[in-house]
Amino acid sequence: MQRHPIAATWGRSDLASSDMMSMETTKRVWQARLDPRRNTPSIGIYSHVKDRWGIFHAQPFVLNERQAGVAIEGVIRQEKLETSQLAVDTHGYTDFAMSHARLLGFDLCPRLKELKQRHLFVPRGTKVPAEIAAVCEANVDVALIEKHWDSLVHLAASVMSGHASAVAALARFGSAAQGDPIYEAGVQLGRLLRTAFLADYFVKDAFRNELRRVLNRGEAVNALKRAIYTGRISPAQAKRVDEMQAVADALSLMANIVMAWNTSQMQAVLDRWSNRRQVIPPELIGKIAPTRLESINLRGVFRFPVDRYADQILPSRPNASITGTNG
Repeated sequence: MQRHPIAATWGRSDLASSDMMSMETTKRVWQARLDPRRNTPSIGIYSHVKDRWGIFHAQPFVLNERQAGVAIEGVIRQEKLETSQLAVDTHGYTDFAMSHARLLGFDLCPRLKELKQRHLFVPRGTKVPAEIAAVCEANVDVALIEKHWDSLVHLAASVMSGHASAVAALARFGSAAQGDPIYEAGVQLGRLLRTAFLADYFVKDAFRNELRRVLNRGEAVNALKRAIYTGRISPAQAKRVDEMQAVADALSLMANIVMAWNTSQMQAVLDRWSNRRQVIPPELIGKIAPTRLESINLRGVFRFPVDRYADQILPSRPNASITGTNG
């Protein structure tokens, strides 16, 4: 899909987003949690989507838990793709996760929901202008970051090498770790990084539009996966981690097949138009998503042998009386 020229019009190759969708199952499954939107026991599947479309990582996850760890895990375990920025929603972000991601070589770009999460933080002793004093606090302890810098780097190296997962690391250094010096140092660094991110987010319209666009890509892919998969996940699959991973991977594969097919058909149309010297602006092509389903039959074709049983179904037919007389 990425080899077609049309993919270059969709966005950046180093930008991605991640989001979770819930899939219904039974309440007897140990991983099941109540989905607050649908009020049904469900399991989450967390997916990473490129700005140029296509799912490159999927992982089952427990609902109603912080998603920052699994968001980071999907980026560092995909070695063939370079991702410099990952857009996430509020659930996929913590201050510690922002510092941890930066040490792993990419930036978390959260879409923050609450106004209190949009406050700015600068080092202690920094003079804050009066215009932003209401939303800026000069309380970042730079000395604490320097003191525990080696420990933060060591943690990032353990995750990058695979000796620990990002999910386990972020669970260990979650909100329950308040008071731990390593956690506090990571939070202080994360607040500085969040401030730098918000400065770009508020000032640069193009950057803000990119993040919104790639997050919408994730929502569109989730809608596609819901159209492909109907019904519940069986308890036999949901009770085993490897089976749930197989469900997540198979669903991602099917969604990628649909997007790849649409991409090839769209490219064929553009090639025909190009041969006729009909030029389409790239910015217009970039707004056409390969997630449309109108031309795809997802449920197959049902064929009923009506002719074989027509005489029995329709006894008023002329052939029916002849057949009955001969009988």
